[in-house]
Amino acid sequence: MEVAAAKLIGAGLAVIGLGGVGAGIGNIFATMISSVARNPAAEPAVKTTMWIGFALVEAVALYALLISLVILFG
Repeated sequence: MEVAAAKLIGAGLAVIGLGGVGAGIGNIFATMISSVARNPAAEPAVKTTMWIGFALVEAVALYALLISLVILFG
């Protein structure tokens, strides 16, 4: 197998986790909308937790993309 082909396969495998990240972000915001619709008074507390969760899930996406780029261009 050529090195270029192995790099492309490795980079593709590194970004498989992005599917889970998309589902996770969708779940976070859907839960936020649902909880605020049920109890509008709890919005400040729920919003803080939502942004923390979003940042952690998005960090996984950034790490996956970083590893993919390191495989491709490193």
